[in-house]
Amino acid sequence: MIRALVVDDEQPARDELCYLLAGYPDIQSVEAKNAGEALDHIRRGSVDLVFQDIQMPGKDGFHVLRESLLLPSPPLFVFITAYDQYAVRAFDENALDYLLKPVSEARLQVTIDRVRSHLRQRDEALGLSQRLQQVLAAVGKPLAVERIPVEKDGRVSLVSAEDICYCESQGRQIVVHLHGEAAPCHGVSSLDELSGRLQSLPLLKINRKTLVNVRRVREYSPWTGGRYCLVLDDDARTELTLSRGRVKEFKSMLGL
Repeated sequence: MIRALVVDDEQPARDELCYLLAGYPDIQSVEAKNAGEALDHIRRGSVDLVFQDIQMPGKDGFHVLRESLLLPSPPLFVFITAYDQYAVRAFDENALDYLLKPVSEARLQVTIDRVRSHLRQRDEALGLSQRLQQVLAAVGKPLAVERIPVEKDGRVSLVSAEDICYCESQGRQIVVHLHGEAAPCHGVSSLDELSGRLQSLPLLKINRKTLVNVRRVREYSPWTGGRYCLVLDDDARTELTLSRGRVKEFKSMLGL
């Protein structure tokens, strides 16, 4: 729907143009009788297209256009005048088109076609810009890694993220527990940082110092104080404590 504003200090002129615009199902029109009323509509962002009379008492149509161009998303302007000498200035002031009074249906059709084409191109450009912003935002995000570096025998080894059973914060180190071994994670200083790098895994911070791979939970059972005991599927059948405040999130990750 194209939201049109008809601005003219003469009521008969507004009535005539609104009558003609009523023949277009995709156009909805409102009226303003002076520059102040017109700018109120425009500044509210409720207008796509302005049919603007040039000569009005007080501020003229060019003033309305210049004020509108200061806005982030100004509407399109079509000037209406009884004098064709204003045509050149209308285009110089960045108007899309101009109409001579009395407005003919045929000439109005040309203007409406021009408006539709311009709005369609603008919407396509906006859509492209939004898609580009989404791509740029995605590029700026850290990639979800499939392997992480751990320190083993004085070397840095890469292990599959899927092999992680759980991770612990031990002093200044993050220790990664795999099926049958444990090793410090290289270049990672917090559980939150590690969780951010392993977005492909269903990781849950079950207490202040432990991050568990929910896929490695073999069984669980209620414990004291509203807490739960988790048993992992590693070689040692490790038991971990799930804090009471994390029970709901844990069950949600399991689809319960």
